Amino acid sequence: MNPVWNAIKNGARRGWTEFLYSVKSPQDQGFFLFTTAVMLGYLFLNRNNEVTFGDAVVMYPTLALPSLMGALIAFGMVIGVAYGLAMERENGTLLRSKAAPYGVVGHATGQVVASVMSLVPSIGLLAIPGILLFGDAFTLGGWGKALWVIALGTLATLPIGMVIGATVPGVQKVGTWGMLPFFAIVSISGIFTPMQALAPIFRGIAQVFPVYWIGLGMRSAFLPSSFAAFEIGESWRTLETVAVLGIWAVVGLSLAPPLFRRMARRQSGSAVQQAREKMMQWVR
Repeated sequence: MNPVWNAIKNGARRGWTEFLYSVKSPQDQGFFLFTTAVMLGYLFLNRNNEVTFGDAVVMYPTLALPSLMGALIAFGMVIGVAYGLAMERENGTLLRSKAAPYGVVGHATGQVVASVMSLVPSIGLLAIPGILLFGDAFTLGGWGKALWVIALGTLATLPIGMVIGATVPGVQKVGTWGMLPFFAIVSISGIFTPMQALAPIFRGIAQVFPVYWIGLGMRSAFLPSSFAAFEIGESWRTLETVAVLGIWAVVGLSLAPPLFRRMARRQSGSAVQQAREKMMQWVR
């Protein structure tokens, strides 16, 4: 067997195993349940709020639920991947992977598989009770359309997480370099507030980044066509969604591999030891 494909196969198997361990881990289960409870609680508290645009009126949770599902995709691919890479760089996992033929390729594959699979419980735990509680206007047949939004959104955002994870000085810096900018972008991307209610400058900035387009795509998948009245241009802008997410995917997939290889080349036993010492100082 080709050694590269063998490394990819072993990496995919490793990623699947990590996902299964994650599902069975009480800590990860608690994280999934806590995140879901916070989002469902937020929707419940706003269950009686109405969103109006012109003559159109809709209950807030109906618009917010698919948007939150889109935000979960972006969060898992950007912040989840960044934390995972930074952590495995510091704890020596990446260094050990270098010892095997094409081990870095296998390591990257495993990280991708585990991260993508983690979307299943994240989205499922929110979507199922959310649709039952707040999904009166949902078109359940939209799952078919949602799949391409999820796939393209993953390709657009996962490389961003890899770039952050490969360039941050340490795992503690992921919050500063990744999480703070991410939540700033989410706050202006129509996830919690309809885009029509935001100032034009924020609408313009949000449309540069993939978070808005993933949320728009998820809304277009599950909500009736009449709900497009609440969007910019009163349209779902499907072609624009594909174009913007596609551009982010192409740019990200061009930048992430060389940065990941550069990170791997710089890994050494002394670098791992220094990272551990910094981590211990931070914990103390």
